[in-house]
Amino acid sequence: MTTPAQGSRIPPGALYACDNSRFGSDGKGRYWPGSEKWFAWLSRTVERYGTDRCLWALAPDQPFDAVATLTESLPWLDRIRELGVPAAFAAQDGCDQPGLIPWDRVDVLFLAGTTEWKLGPVAERLAREAQVRGKSVHMGRVNSRVRMGIAEWFGCHSVDGTYLAYGPDKNLPKLLRWLDQLDGQPSLLGTTHHPDGGGRAVRTPPPRHASSPAGGIALPSAGAPRTRTR
Repeated sequence: MTTPAQGSRIPPGALYACDNSRFGSDGKGRYWPGSEKWFAWLSRTVERYGTDRCLWALAPDQPFDAVATLTESLPWLDRIRELGVPAAFAAQDGCDQPGLIPWDRVDVLFLAGTTEWKLGPVAERLAREAQVRGKSVHMGRVNSRVRMGIAEWFGCHSVDGTYLAYGPDKNLPKLLRWLDQLDGQPSLLGTTHHPDGGGRAVRTPPPRHASSPAGGIALPSAGAPRTRTR
């Protein structure tokens, strides 16, 4: 994962995804450079690392505000696609209202919004609708085993978070154990046991690819090898 604020170097051969810094590490968007500078950075990044390795680029959004996010994103979705990379759209609280997700112009649904909304039934329903429509799904701010399990249950293809940034030597072994647990836990791959213990029945998620963005994590899919990055 790379952002305008981070300027991360993508290792040779690694896949990558481009966040926009609108939420930012401080949760307030302090590092958001503005739309034009963001797009200039995105264009340089895609030119430098190539379109074939880019999983998606997130259009500008307004955290926690579905209506404002649609207004912010619409001018940029087609321009992202014109760079030759998939366009991601940030789903926020309230975006289940009619017309607030421009599905025909979106390649990836990015589950953003407040924590309560992102882990709730509306986000789950939208994640499954995205898959039916042939879109990939990503969940942001995933920094625990429980949250990773919920993302996997929703059918997310990938997640990101800051868990490894704070103590990578200590936290990497834990993260790898989480992935192993998810890979071997059949209840997350189609039975009726929800990862929070509530026992809610849910449709089996469709098969997912196992590639992962740089700085993010691909969730395990049944019968497919896993690719992991830090």
